[in-house]
Amino acid sequence: MKPAQARPSPGCITDVAGLQVGHHTLKERPTGCTVVLCDPPAVCGVDVRGGAPGTRETDLLHSDNVVDRIHAVLLTGGSAFGLAAADGVMQWLEEHGRGLKVGPAQVPIVPAAVLFDLWVGDARVRPNASSGYAACEAAQGGPSPQGCIGAGAGATVGKLFGVERAMKGGLGTASVKVGAITVGALMAVNAIGDVMSEDGHVLAGARTANGRELAGAQAALLAGEGPAKLMTGMATTIGVVATDAALTKAQANKLASLAHHGLSRAVNPLTMNDGDTLFAISTGKAGLPGDMSALGAMAAEAVARAIRNAIWAATSDRTPGLPAWSDLAKG
Repeated sequence: MKPAQARPSPGCITDVAGLQVGHHTLKERPTGCTVVLCDPPAVCGVDVRGGAPGTRETDLLHSDNVVDRIHAVLLTGGSAFGLAAADGVMQWLEEHGRGLKVGPAQVPIVPAAVLFDLWVGDARVRPNASSGYAACEAAQGGPSPQGCIGAGAGATVGKLFGVERAMKGGLGTASVKVGAITVGALMAVNAIGDVMSEDGHVLAGARTANGRELAGAQAALLAGEGPAKLMTGMATTIGVVATDAALTKAQANKLASLAHHGLSRAVNPLTMNDGDTLFAISTGKAGLPGDMSALGAMAAEAVARAIRNAIWAATSDRTPGLPAWSDLAKG
């Protein structure tokens, strides 16, 4: 079958006041990192659901732990190696006088999550501290580029029947505004399952054996076509949701949990081999507390839209043999 038609959803995570986004994409192979800078520091929570996550500083975000504000969140490729990019983010923040005052030092708080993109190109090339620093240097407000950039540069989707039948994933962002409150999402989409349209049709994912059409992973699986041997950590969808509503740390953790509903709307199936992780940032710039049920619904919608935007914007320029949505849609 052909992929469903797609059109971009509006908005960007930087529609939430107090945030800047920067990307760094490596030239040697498709991989990179993406940073969300918070100025001033923001309340943050996290919900780690996948069976194979790669993270840094997530324990710090538990509601019963002391530190409740962060200075940046990093999303990165390169599997666990890519966590080194957070060192560069910390260096940049320290140089710019941002950090938690602890005795004689200022310690930047930078939670991070990684995705596995080592399938594409030379696996020895990964984001490092220089990459994280460069992403901070590039950070800005306003609309952010999407597609095969930063943490989404090497992302792929539809790997249920093997990476050779997969398609390109990428990085997407979107926002939802209701009254005076805005919720935005930034998602790096590297799922094992297919990415679904709003009306439940496949946008991108596992292809048939001839590579020219979509297989429909969920239907094929239920019809008895067994999945490939899935390796732990071979895929992950990671992201950040943010709101200008004023939240406590416990509420930010709950918002991260509610935002995961957006993954189930836009990715099918979700598997134990995905390392899905979502951070939730509250800048409080709206000066209003917001209703948690409403915020959760907005966050889930923003996540689903951002995931679809990643697929809509993805290209196959640097990944021979891994087509993007646009390749199959016009082919």
